[in-house]
Amino acid sequence: MRKFSVKPLQAAAALALGSTMLLAHAGEVEVLHWWTSGGEAKAAKALAATMQAKGDTWKDFAVAGGGGDSAMTVLKSRVVSGNPPSAAQIKGPSLQDWAKEGVLANLDDVAKADNWDANLPKAIADGLKYKGHYIAAPVNVHRVNWLWVNPEVLKKANVKAPTTWAEFFTAAEAIKKAGLIPLAHGGQSWQDFTIFEDVALGVGGADFYKKALVQLDPATLKSAKMKEVLTTFKKVKDYTDKNAPGRDWNLATAMVIRGEAGMQLMGDWAKGEFIAAGKTPGKDFECVAAPGTSKAYTYNVDSFAMFQLKNEANIKAQKNLAGAIMSPAFQELFNLNKGSIPVRLNMNLDKFDSCAKQSSKDFVETSKAGSLVPSIAHGMAVSSAAEGAIKDVVSQYWNSEKDTPEQVMDKLVSAAKAK
Repeated sequence: MRKFSVKPLQAAAALALGSTMLLAHAGEVEVLHWWTSGGEAKAAKALAATMQAKGDTWKDFAVAGGGGDSAMTVLKSRVVSGNPPSAAQIKGPSLQDWAKEGVLANLDDVAKADNWDANLPKAIADGLKYKGHYIAAPVNVHRVNWLWVNPEVLKKANVKAPTTWAEFFTAAEAIKKAGLIPLAHGGQSWQDFTIFEDVALGVGGADFYKKALVQLDPATLKSAKMKEVLTTFKKVKDYTDKNAPGRDWNLATAMVIRGEAGMQLMGDWAKGEFIAAGKTPGKDFECVAAPGTSKAYTYNVDSFAMFQLKNEANIKAQKNLAGAIMSPAFQELFNLNKGSIPVRLNMNLDKFDSCAKQSSKDFVETSKAGSLVPSIAHGMAVSSAAEGAIKDVVSQYWNSEKDTPEQVMDKLVSAAKAK
């Protein structure tokens, strides 16, 4: 039996008008995402407005939770039941996993019309394809390895924004003595892991990072350098507050905005929160590369995978959505709200702030230097199974006094084998 569902209100309206044919005139896009905080919600609304201007209906399917884990659980149940949304926020190696299931739509016609191959960096474009065909549309590039700083707090503590981990601990100690929280943090596994990859990159450098956290090389995961990373990582926890466990990332950002905390290690979506709060970069807050990582760049590219649909009007609306996402106007509007930078190359950045311009400059330079690396914490580097297993090991180490760095290294090697 062919599955077919019409929303009750739509059906009632159609019957009242005497013709179900009216439903075919405009398409509906149901979009699953996890952009629910201030700056992110604004960005999502910008995409909804873009679609509505094309005459399509936007059905918002927002699932709260910064890392997207909850959203993926919901998505799996929808797809298994044969009722996928039009589009879902999926990225990195997970795109390939969904494509292998045979449930994603081919976007080559949209990509060819707008010449995506020329308008995207090759490394990014390759990640959006399966067997040479586009299966997702990218909205942005996030830099993950940022340190967000409240200059007033640093001034009270008489310290400068740290550029090395040694400087970080000196500054953190001074902020603590001034009676404030050195590092705002949310104790969720993806946030713990964001700090972990910042430390790995800052202590070990880009080549170490690639071997350990992209290639999952056992020898590197058990090296003396990894022991130094783990020791440094655990020391960072001493400068977070006792209420951190379970805190959402945007609430940690709010602590820096209000001057309760001096710093936060978080991707550039945090900037959207500062902007939404009316703060000015360079004046009310500073963005500096995470300690030791100024010559490297961990990236997170948000993208929307398009699922195979049967309704022709909805398929057309879905293609409209893919085209709108990559349009220069939307790339500008969305990223101004989101805190990220356009993924589309050669765009005018005049409207963007100093943090975004620095991010764009570093993105281009690190891609040439070979120090542009995918964020493992944000689903860009390894399989979801390996990522999940490694995240668990790192969070257990962060939250417990049981394991030594040597024991954690053994656990990391085992976790890296998860399929």
